[in-house]
Amino acid sequence: MSPKIKTILLNFLGFAILFLVARIAFGYLLNLDRLYLAMGAAIIASILAPKFAAVEVKGSSKILMKWIFIKGFREI
Repeated sequence: MSPKIKTILLNFLGFAILFLVARIAFGYLLNLDRLYLAMGAAIIASILAPKFAAVEVKGSSKILMKWIFIKGFREI
């Protein structure tokens, strides 16, 4: 699998897991319409999800991750 495909899957998985956790947590804690729960969960998940990118460094592809809880970039 190419690094670009891996980064797309990792970005999706990171967002999807955080979205589901936030959506379920908001559903238990708040008594809001389903649309507002989903929008709030999407905003929280997009802020908290780690971001992955495929970069070319000296002829080889590397996958880097940036997350708000980690300073700088981390190689995967």
